[in-house]
Amino acid sequence: MRHAGELAVQRRAGVRAGAWGSASARPEIPAAAAEFLARQRMLLIGAGDRDGRLWASALTGAAGFAEAVDERTIVIDAVLGEHDPLAGLTGGEIGILAIEPRTRRRMRVNGTVRRDGGRLTVHAEQTYANCPKYIQRRDISDEPATGSPATASATGTLTAGHRAWIESADTFFVATRAPGLGADLSHRGGNPGFVRVTGGGRLVWPDYAGNSMYMTLGNLELDESCGLLFLGWESGEALHLTGRARVGWDPGDVPGAQRLVEFEVDQAVHVRGASPLRWTFDGYSRFNPPVHPAHAEAPAGAAHTTEPGREGGQ
Repeated sequence: MRHAGELAVQRRAGVRAGAWGSASARPEIPAAAAEFLARQRMLLIGAGDRDGRLWASALTGAAGFAEAVDERTIVIDAVLGEHDPLAGLTGGEIGILAIEPRTRRRMRVNGTVRRDGGRLTVHAEQTYANCPKYIQRRDISDEPATGSPATASATGTLTAGHRAWIESADTFFVATRAPGLGADLSHRGGNPGFVRVTGGGRLVWPDYAGNSMYMTLGNLELDESCGLLFLGWESGEALHLTGRARVGWDPGDVPGAQRLVEFEVDQAVHVRGASPLRWTFDGYSRFNPPVHPAHAEAPAGAAHTTEPGREGGQ
């Protein structure tokens, strides 16, 4: 059944009672979901570190590195690198997102994880698919990745480079949790400029119309802990942020926004050489609302044209 945070958000949003949110998720991994998972070369995860801080990160490998070995168990043949803020992850609650930007398909699995040597074993508690809204089309490049070995730097505030990166992003990933009820990892997308940096360590982004599950916002209703991940799709870099997020119910003049989410950074970790994958951009989602002219910023190397995709509804 839905937890108290989801119910509170749904009531305020005017959503009728029904099988929404965690009530619509089932623990079993359907055959179609297992096949989709087996094709992926990247999984996004959300979990807490040893100090209880929440982070979002990415695991990569060859197709097949993640396998549903039965209807409740996923084995991932990868662990996080030594510079990742979740490098010490050995167990606990985890949220997983498998996303395929090329086809704009995605699925989420929430459950518990344990580390077995160089592998992670996940026991699924919630499995569900999401609609393709706000996913920008990308594909993995055939060009071999080049670059220096992984390095990391940690700060308590955002640098000018980090702020520029965030404000030109069209995608990021958000980790949340509900105490005793599990962690979750979700996708957020929009046209470049949809995320704003309003201070040295404060971000604001619009909450657009979605599938009315409100799992992310429901978790934040119970626990403000939050982790964000911004990927350098062309460079293989990763910007990890951990902090606290709050939902503001006045969207102001932000196009398409139903609410605004404010995030306060506690720590930022910038990992260079985080991923061996390189992605090529192939078009924005046709569902992306326009960005306020004062916030718009075109991404480097990509023309700002919205592709008339083949996406379905919510």
